[in-house]
Amino acid sequence: MGCGSCGTGTPNGCKSNGSCNTGSCNRMNVHDWLWNLPISDAESACKIVEVSFNQGSRKDYYRNASLQYLEKGDMVTLEGVNGFDVGEVSLTGELVRLQLKKKNISEFAVDMKKILRLSNEKDLELFERNKAREKEALMKSRILAKNLNLGMKLIEVEIQADGKKGTFFYTADDRVDFRELIRQYAAEFKLKIEMRQVGIRQGAAKVGGIGSCGRELCCSTWLTDFKSVTTTAARYQNLSINQTKLSGQCGRLKCCLNYELDTYLDALQYFPDNADTLETSKGVAILIKKDIFKNLMWYILQGGAKHYPLTIRRVKEIKQLNAKGVKPDDLQPVELTTSKETEHSFVDVVGHLTLGNLEKTTQRNREKQKQQRGNNPNQQQHSNQNRPRQQPPQQRPNQNRPPQNNNRNKPPQKET
Repeated sequence: MGCGSCGTGTPNGCKSNGSCNTGSCNRMNVHDWLWNLPISDAESACKIVEVSFNQGSRKDYYRNASLQYLEKGDMVTLEGVNGFDVGEVSLTGELVRLQLKKKNISEFAVDMKKILRLSNEKDLELFERNKAREKEALMKSRILAKNLNLGMKLIEVEIQADGKKGTFFYTADDRVDFRELIRQYAAEFKLKIEMRQVGIRQGAAKVGGIGSCGRELCCSTWLTDFKSVTTTAARYQNLSINQTKLSGQCGRLKCCLNYELDTYLDALQYFPDNADTLETSKGVAILIKKDIFKNLMWYILQGGAKHYPLTIRRVKEIKQLNAKGVKPDDLQPVELTTSKETEHSFVDVVGHLTLGNLEKTTQRNREKQKQQRGNNPNQQQHSNQNRPRQQPPQQRPNQNRPPQNNNRNKPPQKET
């Protein structure tokens, strides 16, 4: 269903591609680029439909046995456990066949459930009534699990549309014996209970949130394949191993550490191997970091604090000299100088201004004005003439002095 701020008038949401934070748009959407193409052969068309639940928190595939026309955003009534369920159509057509192939699901599976019909008003009314129970059920289920001292964390509760089944999603580090918990849940909620364990990253995806980048979490908007992330990825990218900064809301290392890892690995292929130390006449130089953007390798002398940026070519030369038993006298580091003109042109292009830049420009303008006044004496004299003069106190007119004759400057009058 579209959010209240959607101006498109269609049930496809605000079309923000996963960056909508109103909470009413469907998450984990897949754009169907083939929806407006005509299908020549109706028999070969895919008869499987992708249906999402809880605004994209969970997706499943159902067979369109009646071959009724369905569009993305339609609410459909499905086969459930001893009843029926209601979900939203998230994908149709040939792209569903690609999704099935990606997840290793057979299109002709016998146990695949079917779509019963388009949801009517009675189905939607019952669906909304049972969905309103989920928040209260989640709070009570957490209290019951805490009373039994179980090492588990309940993430989400999903109640079937007809109110006959409830699925409780939880995360746990070890195996949990929740047989007594299921008995208490069944007595409390009067439902058929299903406990489903999910990973830490999947749990964070269901909860959602805003990352340190300012956008919604990748796992709750578009990321479906969770790859293992290690601190080696941070070391290749010259990132400080700070657990608080490298960890996401799930408590694990951020998935975005793998996004640029391949680029760094490709760039590091041109750097020499076994160049962690260089022998010089001043001592042993130790490698501290590699800069793939400037193709520099930063070294520091043992016992010193000064950093020496060396080019890849220079490092290879020193390694060849060390292999022959020669220790060079100087590392010949690169001089990194930032010209002021280049800095200002960069600032002008980006449009980024700071107080420091403004203070520098005002100080330079004052220095230029002083130089111009010193080089042009006429301009300095002209500026001094325009400047208002102040009489010294000893030249000011005395109040006791008799009034002067002001008629001396007037022209003489003619006698009549």
